[in-house]
Amino acid sequence: MESFFGYFKGEFYIKPCSTLEGLKREVRSNMMYYNNFRYQWNLKKMTPVQYRNYLLHVT
Repeated sequence: MESFFGYFKGEFYIKPCSTLEGLKREVRSNMMYYNNFRYQWNLKKMTPVQYRNYLLHVT
């Protein structure tokens, strides 16, 4: 969670939105990218979803 919020504050770019729904769509889109496509060194160079699946199959 801390890693995501660090990314959110530092690297996250939100296009200007005129509605709350537009803002929600932007946040969801970036969360999808972060969880499924952004590799992380602390997670053995896997995405959070890949690492979770790795841990579920290892134990």
